[in-house]
Amino acid sequence: MTYPQLRSEDPELATESRSGLPSLVLAALGVVYGDIGTSPLYAFREALHATAGVGSHRENVLGILSLIVWALTIVVTVKYVTFVLRADNRGEGGTLSLMTLARQSFAGKPAWILVLGVAGASLFLGDAIITPAISVLSAVEGIQVVAPGLAAWIVPITVTIIAVLFFVQRFGTGGVASVFGPVMAVWFLVLGISGAIHILDDPEIFSAINPLHGVLYASNNAGHAIAVLGAVFLAVTGAEALYVDLGHFGRRPIVMAWFSLVFPCLLLNYFGQGAFVLANPGMTDHPFFGMHPEWARVPIVCLATAATVIASQAVISGAYSLVRQAMHLNLLPRLQILHTSETHSGQIFMPQVNAFLFIFVIALVLYFRSSSGLSAAYGIAVTGEMLITSVLLFVVMKHIWKWTTVTTAAVIAPLFLIDAGFFAANIAKFPEGGWVPVTVACTMGLIMQTWMAGRRLLAARTRADEVPLEGIIQRLTRKPPTTVPGTAVFLTSDVEGAPTALLHSLKHYKVLHEHNVILSVVTATEPFVPDDDKIFLESFSPLFSRLVITFGYMETPNIPRALVLVRNLGLKFDIMSTSFFLSRRTILPSKKGGMPFWQDRLFIVLAQNAGNATDYFGLPSGRVVELGLQTVI
Repeated sequence: MTYPQLRSEDPELATESRSGLPSLVLAALGVVYGDIGTSPLYAFREALHATAGVGSHRENVLGILSLIVWALTIVVTVKYVTFVLRADNRGEGGTLSLMTLARQSFAGKPAWILVLGVAGASLFLGDAIITPAISVLSAVEGIQVVAPGLAAWIVPITVTIIAVLFFVQRFGTGGVASVFGPVMAVWFLVLGISGAIHILDDPEIFSAINPLHGVLYASNNAGHAIAVLGAVFLAVTGAEALYVDLGHFGRRPIVMAWFSLVFPCLLLNYFGQGAFVLANPGMTDHPFFGMHPEWARVPIVCLATAATVIASQAVISGAYSLVRQAMHLNLLPRLQILHTSETHSGQIFMPQVNAFLFIFVIALVLYFRSSSGLSAAYGIAVTGEMLITSVLLFVVMKHIWKWTTVTTAAVIAPLFLIDAGFFAANIAKFPEGGWVPVTVACTMGLIMQTWMAGRRLLAARTRADEVPLEGIIQRLTRKPPTTVPGTAVFLTSDVEGAPTALLHSLKHYKVLHEHNVILSVVTATEPFVPDDDKIFLESFSPLFSRLVITFGYMETPNIPRALVLVRNLGLKFDIMSTSFFLSRRTILPSKKGGMPFWQDRLFIVLAQNAGNATDYFGLPSGRVVELGLQTVI
């Protein structure tokens, strides 16, 4: 069977044509840069704590600051802004998009690329439970500077803010998101201005631009280098959000926001913190809040809290988007998706994912109770994901961009070594809290692997019992049973075999409808499929037609909406006289199955808790007939 070629317009140009570039830049500030924009709250402080009391205070500050400046320059500006943002899959970014793009470059779609994609997606979810906890906690800790007597209230206030944040997810983020950009714009301006003012405390702080300070500092403090690198990396956490949110804004607004506001303001603030602690060596406990005058500290705590809530919102929304992509790529079972906007399909709420994140975030806050404690848990997931991005980027450069091996290696090797160094530094924090994201990532990876293996096993069992569709159609055409008015749509995942629901319907009812459509839904390797290419219609006989609807992996597969497109091909659908037939399988474990018995049980639990096809495909519940059967795997 030949399917139509997929076409796609340039999503960046399409996005910019729908909205002005300045408004997109402002929106990108609120969604893309929330995480990296709140790093000044704790990154420089934790790096100072890692070498407290060791060596010269001035050399430590200059060395740490030099490492932060060059980490921001190389990891964010060079790697992500210059190279990774160009590796888009029809305008979409993120680990799964990069994985899909890399697999397309090979004829056999190698499994190792799929494994890397699953690992990267799992690590992102491990990171997603830490970002809200450490961001909000670090902002609320500013209370200690304003009123030390309120220190005991830090954890309760943090828990309350996080609880409210997760509770309001069900109402949608559209209204709140409209103020994200302006708030973050104010935040970055405050970062830049407060930093610039304190640079005057010690203008020699600009000598930290010389990378030799960082190199000498690392070589002279080899015993503490691992701890310091782990803390320095906190300054670039959130860089992966530039790529994840590529499809929302396009490359140009993200790049413009980085160079015009985010990067300069981050550098000014870090330089300001450095000059401040050089002039005030006793203020290393909370240099960010300490360098503000007393009258400004309460507003700064409030603004920082707002910024961290925005950073947390971006990660939560990213987790929804990632899980939805994984579902459409058959890496995870169907979960409930609620749309919170009538105009923007990307604004969704996933109750199960929200509950999962909320439980783990609250548990982390209650367990670690401080941002310093949580900083040990932060980093492993992000550095692991960055390493995977470098490997997949190498594949894209060589096989899709057609770069030579030498040129590709010359670009990727230094970036990979830097990522590996940060990864090694964060691995050292595994016993102190790094085990948290690793455990979450391993659990998610196991769930994805079990779901994929179980689906393959179930498909093999189904194919062994299936009847060729063409044989059934020929038999029914020669000797048709009793027909009844209306149209029947039989859903099947196998475009060649006869749907199980059709066979059971004939077995039990002994009748056919006047029009019978064998419907298969296919997920493309592109994020979006144009309407002109969504539908493939084939007529077998007056009784039977085959319909294949292709959705992109970023689209919500709404069948009734897609059936409207079929009318252009001459097939009329009256939704109120159409019956949708689905098969609902009860899966039973077998002692001689293809997976270990415990994994069989896990797959069965996942299948039992998966959302039903009626809701997933947007079918009218009053027109759906489900036929049950048992399958042993």
